[in-house]
Amino acid sequence: MNILAITLLQASAGAAPAGGGGMFWIMMILLFVIMWAFMIRPQRKQQKELEKFRNELKRGDKVVTAGGIYGIVDEIKERSVLIKVDGDVKLRVDKNSIVRDFTDDAPKA
Repeated sequence: MNILAITLLQASAGAAPAGGGGMFWIMMILLFVIMWAFMIRPQRKQQKELEKFRNELKRGDKVVTAGGIYGIVDEIKERSVLIKVDGDVKLRVDKNSIVRDFTDDAPKA
């Protein structure tokens, strides 16, 4: 490097950056607001709907578990649900593993 380049680098290092930290903080806040609006808010809404669905389960609802097991709710306790899978086969699953109601999704013949 030549002497002129070194002198210019030293002079620019001592000067305050144009735009400063204010612009940085505005961009960071804007980034957080956008991330909240598109990611965090919809996920919280979905979690609340799922929790509401689990609390409103009733006998006879057709449900799907997180493992993909289809069944009909037979008995509901505080933390577990007894689902009738096929014939006389019944499974007790954790209430949090119920992810979807397919009562309205039944095939139309």
